[in-house]
Amino acid sequence: MLSVRTRLTSITKRSFATVTEAAKPDQKFKVVVVGGGPGGLSVSSTVSQLLGKNQVAVIEPSSKHYYQPLWTYVGGGLKNFNESVKPMAEVMPSDAEWIQDKVTEFDPDNNTVKLADGQVVGYDYLVVAAGIQINWDKVKGLKQALGKDGVTSNYDADSVQKTYKFLQEFKGGNALFTFPNSPLKCPGAPTKMTFLAEEAFRLSGVRDKTNVIYNTAGGKIFGVDHYGRVLQKLADERNIKLNFQHELIEIDADNHQAVFKNNANNGEISSFEYDFIHVAPPQGPPTFIKESKLADAAGWVDVNKDTLRHNKYKNVFALGDCSSLPTSKTAAAITAESGVLKHNLIADIQGKKVEQAVYDGYTSCPLIVGRNELILAEFSGYTGQPLETFPVDQRGISRVSQFLNKEVIPAIYWNGLLKGTWTGPGLFRRMLDPLRPKRDN
Repeated sequence: MLSVRTRLTSITKRSFATVTEAAKPDQKFKVVVVGGGPGGLSVSSTVSQLLGKNQVAVIEPSSKHYYQPLWTYVGGGLKNFNESVKPMAEVMPSDAEWIQDKVTEFDPDNNTVKLADGQVVGYDYLVVAAGIQINWDKVKGLKQALGKDGVTSNYDADSVQKTYKFLQEFKGGNALFTFPNSPLKCPGAPTKMTFLAEEAFRLSGVRDKTNVIYNTAGGKIFGVDHYGRVLQKLADERNIKLNFQHELIEIDADNHQAVFKNNANNGEISSFEYDFIHVAPPQGPPTFIKESKLADAAGWVDVNKDTLRHNKYKNVFALGDCSSLPTSKTAAAITAESGVLKHNLIADIQGKKVEQAVYDGYTSCPLIVGRNELILAEFSGYTGQPLETFPVDQRGISRVSQFLNKEVIPAIYWNGLLKGTWTGPGLFRRMLDPLRPKRDN
């Protein structure tokens, strides 16, 4: 008969064995990429082609991939929604394994991630490109009102398809546009929709019966003054009323009232009646990132702003909207970020000691101000200074830039960025530098 000590020792060993066995990954890859957006696909396309099959996994739950920069054109009636979407299977790299599930937990101390179905996936290197989380519930009543009776948002796949319909049905009154008190993807999008709608009202003959009101939680119309001054002048010329530091907190759909908090006036509450309202919803880091060891104090993946490498876990990288990089969250930023990240990651994988690539904060916000009018804003989010590709002053309204953004860049996105071959216009900018006139700001 076994002694109590022997039996306890046996039980303890079995318990530790069970724990050890449970911690083992169900699958393991050289590189795991979290997110099937532009950042994740760009990185996984290049790295999986380099390493071959069974080496790279992309964890992405969605069956569809959206080119969301096109949604402003969809909302403005200038593009068909179907042009903005493709099956995820069609854009997923053929050499990467697609794990169609959600990540629920990161365990960077043990180089694993946990999925919603309970599986554990191991990695040598982790790339987090999980995008941004839209927090509809942070505006009371918004979720219930969205897509009905003149309430819309180009940040939602269903609602964006109703925006132009609502604009066509608009017969006058208050047309309200909002910008949240949070970071957001494509921060120029709310302003673009305001200008497109104002033009639509002119074209439909109801502008003289319409108040176009842009309530932004920001302190100015655009964060980079180099372009913001031009936008403000246009807004004044087109009689667009701007109210700064006005944060949307509630939609009272029954009474057609939008409730705002004035952060410049001790949080004073005021209501605006609306006949049409386009809402840019509050956004933030995905919860599963915010609650992980990878997050900084604000909840974003805590990476070095130059190298895109995690500040604590050196085999972890991040890019795009979920990262802590202090630049605008745009697809254009991802192009340049992806080139830097891939250079540094591949050097690690190959064991090469090379000079680390450095990200300069490049981003772009093509500011649509009319059906055939666009200001091609390109700048560093780190310095606020222009990083323009072409040797002209890009603050000018341009039909050519509108064509480039509307027709050419989507093709570069699908056929270049997602396939890992396009890493932004930096090379072209450097080639054209000798032709660039000295700037007078």
